[in-house]
Amino acid sequence: MARVFSGVKPSGKPHIGNYFGAFTRWAADQQPEHIYCVVDLHAMTVPYDPAELRERTVDLATWLLATGLDPDVVTLFVQSHVREHAEATWILDCVATMGELGRMTQFKEKGGGRDSVSVGLFNYPVLMAADILLYQSEEVPVGDDQRQHVELTRDIAQRFNHRFGETFTLPKATFPTSGARIMDLAHPDHKMSKSEDSPQGTIDLADDEATTRKKIMRAITDSGSEVRASEDKPGVTNLLDLLSAATGRPVADLERDFEGAGYGDFKRAVADAVVERLQPVRTRYAELRSDPASVAEALTKGADRARSTAAATMVDVRAKVGLTA
Repeated sequence: MARVFSGVKPSGKPHIGNYFGAFTRWAADQQPEHIYCVVDLHAMTVPYDPAELRERTVDLATWLLATGLDPDVVTLFVQSHVREHAEATWILDCVATMGELGRMTQFKEKGGGRDSVSVGLFNYPVLMAADILLYQSEEVPVGDDQRQHVELTRDIAQRFNHRFGETFTLPKATFPTSGARIMDLAHPDHKMSKSEDSPQGTIDLADDEATTRKKIMRAITDSGSEVRASEDKPGVTNLLDLLSAATGRPVADLERDFEGAGYGDFKRAVADAVVERLQPVRTRYAELRSDPASVAEALTKGADRARSTAAATMVDVRAKVGLTA
C-alpha cells in the first residue's frame, strides 16, 4: 500500500470543484497510509487576515470530515500543528537553489516580477517539499499546475540523499483519472477557484439550496440547443461533467438522456442532482460546526499521529546534517 500525501490550502471557501475533484475521491479511497493536511502555513505567503485564516482552517477541516474522511483511518491534521514542517523547510532551504526556485512557474505568475512579494511566496515549493518528504511519501496526487513542485521535491530529495546519505523517499506525482474537473459556471474556460473573482460562477459548499440552483440556472451555455460535450460547447460540457460527477453516470449516457431537450430542462436536472448530492454533506457539516470539540479532537489525533512520523524523520535528518542532539 503506497503512502499518499496531499494538502489543501485554506485560502478561500471550498467549492464543488474541490468536492468532486478531490474530497470525494479521498473519502472513497481512504486507507491508513493516506495523509491529508490543511496547509495553513502555505496560506501565509500572500497578504491575509489572521482571524480569517484561523476560521478558514477549521472550516476546511470540517468540510473534509463532513465529506467522509475518517480520522480513525487516515491521518488528517493542520500543518502548523506539526512544527517539524517549519524545521525541515529551513534544512531543505540549504539544499535547494535560488535558480531552481526562480524557475517555478507559479512564483512567476503570482509574483509578477514585483520586489514586494514575500520571501515565503518564493520559498513556497520548499515548504511543500518538506510536507511531502517528512512522511516518506510515495505518491502525491496533484493537479497539473503542481507537477513542477513535485519534480523539484524529487530533485531536493535526491541532492540531500547524495550529500548526506539515503534519507528521503523519492515521491511520484500522480494525476488521478477519477474525480471531475469542474470549471467556472460563468467562465467555463477557467477552472473553478476558491478566490472571490467569480462569485456567480462558483458554487460554494456552504451555499444554500436556493443559491445553488440559481447559479446553475444562470450558468453560461453555448450557441445552439444541443446537449452534448465538445470543445466548441465548453459551457454545456462543463454542466455535463458536473451532472456526471453528481450522479456517477457517464457523460455519453447523459447526452442520450437529454437528446432533443432544451437547456432549461437540462439545467434543472443538473441543479436537482447537485442539490441532492450535497444535501447530506451540508447537513453533516452543520452538525460538526455545532460540535467544534469533536473537530478539534479529530485534528489533535491526526497531529499526534503525523508528529510521530515527522519527528522520527527529523531525528535522522538532524543527525545526518550535523546538528547536535
